[in-house]
Amino acid sequence: MDQENKVANEEGDIECYYGKDMEDRIYSQPLLTKRYNTTSQIAIVGANACPVESLDYEIIENELFKQDWRSRRTIQIFQYVLLKWAFALIIGLGTGLVGIFNNIAVENISGFKLLMTTKLMLEHKYYKAFAALASCNLALAAAAAALCAYIAPAAAGSGIPEVKAYLNGVDAHSILAPSTLFVKIFGSILCVSAGFVVGKEGPMVHTGACIASLIGQGGSRKYHLTWRWLRYFKNDRDRRDLITCGAAAGVASAFRAPVGGVLFALEEAASWWRSALLWRTFFTTAVVAIVLRAFIQLCSTGTCGLFGEGGLIMYDVSAAKVAYSVPDILAVILLGVIGGIFGSLYNYLVDKVLRTYSIINEKGPAVKILLVVTISLLTSICSYGLPWFATCIPCPIDTTESCPNTDLSGNYKSFQCPPNHYNDLASLFLNTNDDAIRNLLSTSTTKEFHISSLFIFFIAIYCLGVITYGIAIPSGLFIPVILAGAGYGRLIGRLFDPITKLDVGLFALLGAASFLGGTMRMTVSLCVILLELTNDLLLLPLVMLVLLISKTVGDMFNHGVYDQIVKLKGLPYMEAHAEPYMKHLVARDVVSGPLITFSGVEKVGNILHALKTTGHNGFPVIDEPPFADAPELCGLVLRSHLLVLLKGKIFSRDRVLSGDEVVHRISKFDFAKAGSGKGVKLEDLDIKDEEMDMYVDLHPITNTSPYTVVETMSLAKAAILFRQLGLRHMCVVPKSQGRPPIVGILTRHDFLPEHILGLYPHIRLRK
Repeated sequence: MDQENKVANEEGDIECYYGKDMEDRIYSQPLLTKRYNTTSQIAIVGANACPVESLDYEIIENELFKQDWRSRRTIQIFQYVLLKWAFALIIGLGTGLVGIFNNIAVENISGFKLLMTTKLMLEHKYYKAFAALASCNLALAAAAAALCAYIAPAAAGSGIPEVKAYLNGVDAHSILAPSTLFVKIFGSILCVSAGFVVGKEGPMVHTGACIASLIGQGGSRKYHLTWRWLRYFKNDRDRRDLITCGAAAGVASAFRAPVGGVLFALEEAASWWRSALLWRTFFTTAVVAIVLRAFIQLCSTGTCGLFGEGGLIMYDVSAAKVAYSVPDILAVILLGVIGGIFGSLYNYLVDKVLRTYSIINEKGPAVKILLVVTISLLTSICSYGLPWFATCIPCPIDTTESCPNTDLSGNYKSFQCPPNHYNDLASLFLNTNDDAIRNLLSTSTTKEFHISSLFIFFIAIYCLGVITYGIAIPSGLFIPVILAGAGYGRLIGRLFDPITKLDVGLFALLGAASFLGGTMRMTVSLCVILLELTNDLLLLPLVMLVLLISKTVGDMFNHGVYDQIVKLKGLPYMEAHAEPYMKHLVARDVVSGPLITFSGVEKVGNILHALKTTGHNGFPVIDEPPFADAPELCGLVLRSHLLVLLKGKIFSRDRVLSGDEVVHRISKFDFAKAGSGKGVKLEDLDIKDEEMDMYVDLHPITNTSPYTVVETMSLAKAAILFRQLGLRHMCVVPKSQGRPPIVGILTRHDFLPEHILGLYPHIRLRK
């Protein structure tokens, strides 16, 4: 491979090779290949390990930071707190409005397409009806794929794994960029309208996070958006809190479940949590609920166009009587077991499909679009072709709905049936996903769907959901899983009908809960989301039971689907628990070398050489005589801070302390994290030859209180400490005196199983 294509990541621990198509390969579910060079202790983990950076969630307590906090007045602190709540309000408003826009757009585009197909069917123009349906789907699918392939590859997929990784401290390229937000919104509308077995709920989480990231940039000098108050948010810590609010708002907007959104952020998305963040996320989701409620009332008057109300209402099952006995409990237990088995199998198949698609997607944007068009055509064939295998059913006499439906969404689609008959499979396939779920969850309609029709629908949705996720479109997993789960839940309800008291609509809901638990392995948040969706608190014990069983069964086979996708994308996610083999190692066992340190007052040439020859992001600063009686660890300095300091050219010809000059000439906000623009790069420096032998004082920008661990600390304990504190660097210090003051630095890479098992391949066998 060419030398110019070899790049070290920001931690200096991983080296990888990449070409021009690196960005596309990152966001098309790459097939990971792992190989280890144990001689140089370099791990190569997939094609996309290299561009991933870690986030600085730790507060950098250097002299500039301390002076800034000492100078802040009470009014400035009040402004900072007020702005946090104002941003939470804006995030809630923005995410709620995007959710409404998505719903109205999908309902109207899909409504136009389905009404045109229904009209042609009523005229017995069956081939023209299929041509119209397939043509619309292909055009919408191609448009969504083109947006993803050419504008923002990061917008493909659900987006929840990327948001989860970001909140864990991983900053992958472009996952929260404005272009990603644009493609996520419009691509999601197009692909859901195209009839794919995908949902807009997962992409809404990513959309909310993108909105929060855009608002929390702290202003932009590039676009002259530098309001003084915004400077307080130029750090990863506050952005993390805002993005957590955005993720919660996305769930609240997608499901109209404000409490479920908060719990989703707590249980699945966020890696760090505190009570103040709980208040702000709850406030954000409450704003979303108010915005949605206001527009629901507006749409109820018919001002939102075709089917405007359909996508915004919940799946109300409260009319059904909830009474259950021992046979019902046994049926629910069976649902939980089936959900766990089907869910783990679903995750396994998705994993294999993503690995296959990664190879296909590497061939370029045109091939990505061709794959999307192929899946779209297959989906259209299934949606239009499978209802022909269903038998026509006479319309029920006691129904309050029109039967058959010809101009509105509903439970009774006529398709090819004679008058006063309906096609139950067409009622599920030739509908929006929301309306299909509503039909499956409908209560007091026990024999509305044939058992054979439910079986065909479940198999089709299960398979289409597996092969659709991973193509180059924004695609959520919630809706396919709910559809498939509700299908087999209603099927089991029909089979248990002679001995059960539960309505088949409630069985469909419990089936959806079991499949969600079996694939996503969440419990509390899913339980609350489903209850807020269906408005039936009496079903709480059964939903809890089925979620617990399905998660337990699924965990016996593999991990949750989002955890699998995080690993497939090569994102260095740190789990909340340490692996068992880490207990047999200590911190010094995984430290990578060689260690590069700076003196408290260092030569400009030495710093520049280290920045050019390494990709390290943090460097220990050692004070030596005459600035200290003996060598001692002064702290840690960041690469980005060194670049700003060198650009300021506060140099001296003698090796003396000049910290006061640095404090007066450079503002603390010059060292703040860059927003949507780019920070200072190595290429931006203009250091002359005569300046290379001059000195610069690093004390003002050195974090004098870095987190340190003794070299003999258990690696398991160090890993838990690293994750819980949200660190980027952890200094390892010697246990005994008379040695250099620092042994090495631990970064995120040093705790990953790939790195540890590359150094000690046989340690997994030890218990």
